[in-house]
Formats: sequence, C-alpha cells, structure tokens
Amino acid sequence: MAKIERKRISSRIGGFFFVLPSMIAVAIFVYGMIAWTLNISLTNRTSSAVKDIKHVGFKNYIELISDARFTHALTNLLKFTSVFMVGTLISGFIMALLLEKGIKGEGLFRSVYLYPMAISFIAMGVVWRWLLNSSQGADAGGLNLILQKVGLGFLQNSWYISPSGAMYAMALPAIWQMSGYVLALFLAGFRGIPDDLREAARVDGASEAKIYRYVLFPQLSPTFLTVLIILGHISMKVFDLIVGISGKSYVTDVLAVYMWQITFDITNYAKGAAIAIVILLMVAVVVIPYLRHVNRSEEMH
Repeated sequence: MAKIERKRISSRIGGFFFVLPSMIAVAIFVYGMIAWTLNISLTNRTSSAVKDIKHVGFKNYIELISDARFTHALTNLLKFTSVFMVGTLISGFIMALLLEKGIKGEGLFRSVYLYPMAISFIAMGVVWRWLLNSSQGADAGGLNLILQKVGLGFLQNSWYISPSGAMYAMALPAIWQMSGYVLALFLAGFRGIPDDLREAARVDGASEAKIYRYVLFPQLSPTFLTVLIILGHISMKVFDLIVGISGKSYVTDVLAVYMWQITFDITNYAKGAAIAIVILLMVAVVVIPYLRHVNRSEEMH
C-alpha cells in the first residue's frame, strides 16, 4: 500500500510540473496583463510624454460616461450584437434542422457550411468590403449589382456607409461566417438525444411536430445557452471584421476600434486601458455565469 501511495504522490508531482509552465504563462500573460491594464486605467497617463504618473481613481471611467464617441461606439456594438446573434441563431438552427434527418451528401453540406469559419475575419472583411459596395445605379457593384441584375434594384442601399443601417450591414458577413459553427453545435445536440425518446413519443401517438416541440427542442437548452455565450463574447470584442470592411470609420465605430485609436493613434493609454477593462467586464458578465452553470452541472453528474 505504501508503494502504491508513493506512486500516486509521484504521479501528482510529475503532473504538477508538467502543467507548471502553462500556469506561469497564463499567470503572466493573462492575469498579469489584466492587472497591469487595470493599473494603467487608474492613472493619469494620457500620453507617453507624461512623466509624473499618478493614480486618479476612477476618473477615466467617469469621463467615459460623458464621452459622446464612447456611447456612440457602445450603441453600435449593441446593434451589431443583437442582429448578429439573432441572425446566426436562426440561420444555424434552421440548417441544423434540415440536416438532422441525415440527408444524402450531408458531409458535403457540413463542409460547405463550416468553410466560412476557416476564413479569418480580416480576410473576409476585405472581400465583404467589395460585396457591400455602396455605389448604386450604373456604378453599382457587389450586392447592389446582383440585386440590380435580378430585378430587385429597389433593395439597393449604401450598406456600411449609411449612419442608420451601417451596423446591421456589418452583421451580415459575421452571420455568414458563424452560421456554420452554430449549425455544428445544434446538429451535435440533435444527434446526442437518444433515439429511445423519439420512439417512446411515437408509440404514445405524438406527431413529428410534437416530438420536435415537446421532446427534442427542450433537450437543446444547454446547446442553446452555449451558442448564446459564444456568440455574445465574439460580438463584444469584434475588431478585425469592422476594420477590414470600413476601416476606422466613425459610422461603424465599436468599443474595440475606439480603444485601438485612443491607445495607439492618440496615445491616451489610461483612457484606452479603461475602455479595455470595460470590454473585459462586458465579456465577463456573459461568460462567468455560464462557467458557473457548467461547473454546477458537472458536480451534479
């Protein structure tokens, strides 16, 4: 018994030293950087020329509340998030529902739907910049040209140039890219439901519509929650897609783009760090409750 116990202790020590480098890297480059950013956000370091750096408390955060551009970027982000999440959920779920029965060529369809996810946001942004060309009429290009050719010219618009619809247009490429990922998650959720539940419902005389409504869909609640969390945190820190399509335009400004400009273009490090912490808190509000839910579920099982 003593020999077995020594082997267990030795195995635990070996495992600890195996993960120790990763623990150190995470401590320094994740939590250490978060602490450093938080510290900068509480100072008066408004430029690299400031020598007498002092802590000013939450002054930078208070000033953000009255910053018109910050509120504009936050409003844009909320518009983008709402359209992106609803559009991706609906399109991904419908595609999963169509493939759930196991149609012929399912593997091909899955590959086609998942392919956009393999493309980086910045590369996709360059392509969609052309597709969302704002020119209309004789100079139309991209989607406007396609609409014109198929007799739907009345649907042409200025896309991301329009102050009122810019962020809704920005959500289109994001929906196109992430719908396949949502499809994969929901399809895995469908396939994870035991066939016994379906057969039992059929024996009880339930129609296919009722089987989906009362048996299958309720089983997808964990998958639905996972999808919401993933899409939510992706949308809140969106940066490369916006820059790839419209650059650093005021019309399509979001928090991450504004933070970049404040930090690196204007070199107001304290204010940029404050915006970064705000983004972090927004993501944490979404992710932390989900992680707690997952941990509780694992403990129950």
